[in-house]
Amino acid sequence: MINFIPHNQIDRSKYDACIKNSKSRRVYAFSWYLDTVCETWDVLVKGDYEVVMPVPKRRKYGFTYVITPAWVQQLGIFSSEDIPVDEIEIFKGFLDSNFHWIDYHFNAANQVSDKRIEVKKNYLIPLEGEMGAILKNYNKNRRRASSGNFNQFVLDKEGDPDLFFKHYQNMEKPYKLEEDVLNKLYRLTLGNTRSIRVWNVFEGKDFTGGLIWVKDEERITYLLPVANEKAKKENVPTFIINELIKDHLNQGLILDFEGSMLKGVANFYKSFGAIEENYYFFKKRFL
Repeated sequence: MINFIPHNQIDRSKYDACIKNSKSRRVYAFSWYLDTVCETWDVLVKGDYEVVMPVPKRRKYGFTYVITPAWVQQLGIFSSEDIPVDEIEIFKGFLDSNFHWIDYHFNAANQVSDKRIEVKKNYLIPLEGEMGAILKNYNKNRRRASSGNFNQFVLDKEGDPDLFFKHYQNMEKPYKLEEDVLNKLYRLTLGNTRSIRVWNVFEGKDFTGGLIWVKDEERITYLLPVANEKAKKENVPTFIINELIKDHLNQGLILDFEGSMLKGVANFYKSFGAIEENYYFFKKRFL
């Protein structure tokens, strides 16, 4: 039997233990992460938290809807055991029966079948072996970019979040993130400094780029990169990723690029020899 547990009644120790031991564990699903990025969230539970499904919600124009928040790529159903297809359908069916508006991302282990499901792509690099072997999986252009001279750049691996966000907001970008979305990421960087890391890159005293990433026991998650035009021409984003890989080789980790539906960004990730992973977007509109 599946029970709906409202936010204020969740047994967080049992819930987080289920996420931690899940075969499809994702950092986004832990309670500390959801508390920061969600307006509110509840959870569907089977048994004594043997199987859980977080349900992030928002209220607008007088009705409540389910939405996967910014800085979360995959949620879905989590368990230490394989989840049968019929059980996945029961969890999805609960959402479908109780909410008229749904934007929800199931994780890669939740193979959901429904005409309203869109398959999305993620890109991963298992961080095992020697750096030379990983470099061999790069395409020719990425290997060439990796061989450049980066001596003029200084990478601060204990980066100041305030400095990162100041320069991020001032740089020209082909997209715009809302202030509330950036504020949530800023709160993440301050709220869990063990897991959320900030790297800043300088040329002399000038900030040229950086990266916010998350370290979990299983994954390095690539959250938000930034680079000015000169840094892009000098392949600083490649330099940062290579340093990230070198620092985490042979620790049982995966580098998770979080994917992209933008062709140029997806091709950049694939140029590192990243493996494709499918995950599933459930979209419902019924008013």
